[in-house]
Amino acid sequence: MNIPVHLAATLAAAVDHGSLDAAATALHITPPAVSQRIRQLEHVTGQVLLIRSRPVQATAAGLAVLRFARQVEHLDSVTRQELGLHGRSVSIPIGVNADSLATWLLAPLTKLASSSSITFDLHRDDQEHTLELLERGVVLAAVTSQPEPVPGCSVRPLGAITYRAAASASYARRWLAGGPTPSALESAPLVDFDRRDELQSLWLKAMGADPAAPPRHRIPSTSDMTHAIRMGLGWGMVITIEGHDHSAGLQLLGGEPVAVPLYWQQWRASSDLLDSVATHIEEAARPLRASR
Repeated sequence: MNIPVHLAATLAAAVDHGSLDAAATALHITPPAVSQRIRQLEHVTGQVLLIRSRPVQATAAGLAVLRFARQVEHLDSVTRQELGLHGRSVSIPIGVNADSLATWLLAPLTKLASSSSITFDLHRDDQEHTLELLERGVVLAAVTSQPEPVPGCSVRPLGAITYRAAASASYARRWLAGGPTPSALESAPLVDFDRRDELQSLWLKAMGADPAAPPRHRIPSTSDMTHAIRMGLGWGMVITIEGHDHSAGLQLLGGEPVAVPLYWQQWRASSDLLDSVATHIEEAARPLRASR
């Protein structure tokens, strides 16, 4: 059984635009034609591929077809460029965590963009959730903390981002004058990145403190979070990898560092261009391996 490419592309359009009507507008066909194509695709695969909700959502089987459609789209774009059939640059969607984006990742992407007709469409999410973008076919590759490959993907270890607990000197004098004891930590305000940030909680547990006790600020920006810690808003886990040590000028609070391992996952049915991106990413991630 071969999956018709135009039918898979129609499913992708429906998911991208959220409805059959919107997909019809994007594809310049009628809504009944979109519905017919998806029914035909479901007949070919023998499975329900789309949940007709608002917005529409792909089923587990639909996600597999969606990934297929994305891969075909990418390979078509690369091949057209190689044949000189259009002058547009090839866009590479990548899932990435905020701390990689704020430190080591932009350098290799800039180097690649300066030497080839390529653009990057970066989708930022927590390192534990970028894999979902890969599973849904939103991105071609992702920096993730998950070592288990998504079906159809390959995995390369990148190293780890190391974090250490730190605070400003004035904050430490006010809240931790007797040291970071469990009782002091349970009343001292801290800074989280967002509600899914567990780094501070992991360190508190290791220090014998109750992670649910302290007051928490939430600042969803790596640079702004570090700035807030420097200003004395709270203590927090800061990046301490080679070339990107955010603890400079701060007082380290002791305890063991927290290391978050990172991996590069990309589709196996890739291209020379995507493989080149992976090679540059792996080379640029050398500080992550040096800091372990």
